[in-house]
Amino acid sequence: MNDEELINRIRESISTNLDISRDYSDDEILAVIEKGVLEASRLTMLTIQKKNLIIKTIFNSMRRLDILQPLLDDTSISEIMVNGTESIFIERSGVITRENLNFESKDKLYNIIQSIVSKVNRTVNESSPIVDARLSDGSRVNAVLPPVAINGPILTIRKFPEKPLMIKDLINLGSVTQEAAKFLQKAVRARYNIFISGGTGSGKTTFLNALSGFIPGSERIVTIEDSAELQIIDIENIVRLETRNANVEGKGEITIRDLIKTSLRMRPDRIIVGEVRGAEAIDMLQAMNTGHEGSLSTGHANSTMDMLSRIETMVLCGADLPLDAIRRQIASAINIIVHLGRVRDMSRKVLEISEVAGYRNGEYILNPLWAFDYTSGMLEKTQNELINASKLGCISD
Repeated sequence: MNDEELINRIRESISTNLDISRDYSDDEILAVIEKGVLEASRLTMLTIQKKNLIIKTIFNSMRRLDILQPLLDDTSISEIMVNGTESIFIERSGVITRENLNFESKDKLYNIIQSIVSKVNRTVNESSPIVDARLSDGSRVNAVLPPVAINGPILTIRKFPEKPLMIKDLINLGSVTQEAAKFLQKAVRARYNIFISGGTGSGKTTFLNALSGFIPGSERIVTIEDSAELQIIDIENIVRLETRNANVEGKGEITIRDLIKTSLRMRPDRIIVGEVRGAEAIDMLQAMNTGHEGSLSTGHANSTMDMLSRIETMVLCGADLPLDAIRRQIASAINIIVHLGRVRDMSRKVLEISEVAGYRNGEYILNPLWAFDYTSGMLEKTQNELINASKLGCISD
């Protein structure tokens, strides 16, 4: 009998003897598993190491995420990509490799997805086959089920470190220079509105979290996210809001737009929106323009100018306004854009820091302050100075 057959036999024996009407604790389940493995070892010679491995494997399959649990426990892995039951990939240090793992059935993978989404009050099924969720440690989860997913249930997990990366960590990693970080610290404390742009996996959420570390602890913060991922520390007066999907009847949905509107009644000093994707952009801009200075947000884009164009498109989805009026509002609301990306070695870098200095003759006035030099591999300061620096002068080092 091989290890897989032995594990399946022990697990089936344990499951058969459990009282399904009881709600067992993790410790109780672990004790039952240990007893089952001990009994099996009387019939099959097992080393201590093999016993521990079997116990852990069975416990993970019953109370954790089965074969994915060791990958989640591995702090060097940043992304887990499950393309059906027999195709599992991971990203480690920017390199994607395939794991020699597979689920015993589609039902097992389906049950794991259901377990994840149910814990954050989300629903995923054939009629609503796409869902965003999170794990208890804040890791981001996206799941897609058939019939949308052709090759079986798809699960993607973006992991975040247990301890959030601070700006000093990003400096040590070479993602940003100390001089640029010092400027951004002053800009946050001076209550400039900052927008972080970048492609998928460029580190926007991580950088947003790092910038949040510069917010004075005495302020009241409201964070708004699709799935709560931010790990803001050292701020006691914080309200964390998360969207909610519609129920099976199509009712009860709470969008980012709804949350931005209600956050304005909570007397926030700053509003942090994890990611702006659609019509809520108009509400975010209005909040930035009406006394909630120092707000932060992120968005997907390939460049600083592309981010401004995308915000225009998002606003047009939610408001019937002249394009010129939209552009003026964007230029008035957003003070600084930090653009992130991956370079040739797949490391994440700040590629540009630009000031949105105004709007004139139908064009944004962009003032680049830092730009990434691909020859030197460094973020270099331009000769430009911050044009609208009135608030920055009162912030000391």
